[in-house]
Amino acid sequence: MAKVLCVLYDDPTDGFPTTYARDDLPVIDRYPDGQTTPTPEALDFTPGHLLGSVSGGLGLRAYLEKAGHTLVVTSDKEGPDSVFDRELPDADVVISQPFWPAYLTPERIAAATRLKLAVTAGIGSDHVDLDAAVAHGVTVAEVTYSNSVSVAEHVVMTILSLVRDYLPAHRVVLDGGWNIADRVVRSYDLEGMHVGTVAAGRIGLAVLRRLAPFDVRLHYTDRHRLPRAQEEELGLTFHESAAAMVPHCDVVTVNAPLHPETEGLFDDGLISTMKRGAYLVNTARARIADRDAVERALRSGQLAGYGGDVWYPQPAPADHPWRTMPHHGMTPHISGSSLSAQARYAAGTREILESFFAGRPIRDEYLIVDGGRLAGTGAHSYSVTG
Repeated sequence: MAKVLCVLYDDPTDGFPTTYARDDLPVIDRYPDGQTTPTPEALDFTPGHLLGSVSGGLGLRAYLEKAGHTLVVTSDKEGPDSVFDRELPDADVVISQPFWPAYLTPERIAAATRLKLAVTAGIGSDHVDLDAAVAHGVTVAEVTYSNSVSVAEHVVMTILSLVRDYLPAHRVVLDGGWNIADRVVRSYDLEGMHVGTVAAGRIGLAVLRRLAPFDVRLHYTDRHRLPRAQEEELGLTFHESAAAMVPHCDVVTVNAPLHPETEGLFDDGLISTMKRGAYLVNTARARIADRDAVERALRSGQLAGYGGDVWYPQPAPADHPWRTMPHHGMTPHISGSSLSAQARYAAGTREILESFFAGRPIRDEYLIVDGGRLAGTGAHSYSVTG
């Protein structure tokens, strides 16, 4: 029998919900590329309920305990005295979410002598040191595509909020004000702007598809060029690199995984080549953008706005400069954790566990590391340095 250690974010401050705003979710059985949504043998939760917090437990407790496994769920993940560090040495499986990542460093992986599987409930496994996972034979898997569209919708919402200066206008209403001139001096139309994405994978392509009806000029850069038919369908302009693309864009959205090639990409130098007054939206990983360079660019006016929901570390400390820099549209890391997305990534996590415990192959599209090497989606998206 196995010990499963699951790290999830805290319950709502006013208690775990007993009612929800909606009674059901739309039924989606395939993603836009034809991949089926998760297909576990059974579910022990109600889709649309809160699953990503501690009490929700990803809906796994009944399934795991009935099979004789031990499930430990905690939100306490930082420092040597954390519940996560105390429980890790004899854990067989670790599960966490990108929104509240349990950082599996080389030191932690070395200490977890029984660890066989690290699961990301969602997408993006950069909180796991992939070199160490390869070296120690740990399988790394994530629920590919489960919340890609969720993030893409958040990107489009953030772009519109920044360009139209929506959030300060909403604040005027909350504060009882009305002065229209104050709130239109930074408001523009998205129509006709040049919008580019750094990476055009599942999320980036979904963003491009959702922006096309706004009559914008679309650009992208990616290590894998899209088929010509897709470029022609959406009117895309391909660029060999982010450096080649960003000078042409009024809005840039980052939808790339974090790896050595993207870490620190948006530094003072690259941001200085963007149009003055451009907008930068990052829902990928915080470390793709230099923290202090972003703040400087907003204060100088080089950037007109910065938005997204990814921070480093997570949770962000109260004094993180992105909380107080001007003209930002930052949220906690929520873009991929809508109740709709939670139903899919919880089901996908169970599917991965069912395969693992039964000794069946895990879906290739879910794999990041397997058999001591990058595999599946991991081989397409990541690189190892060891």
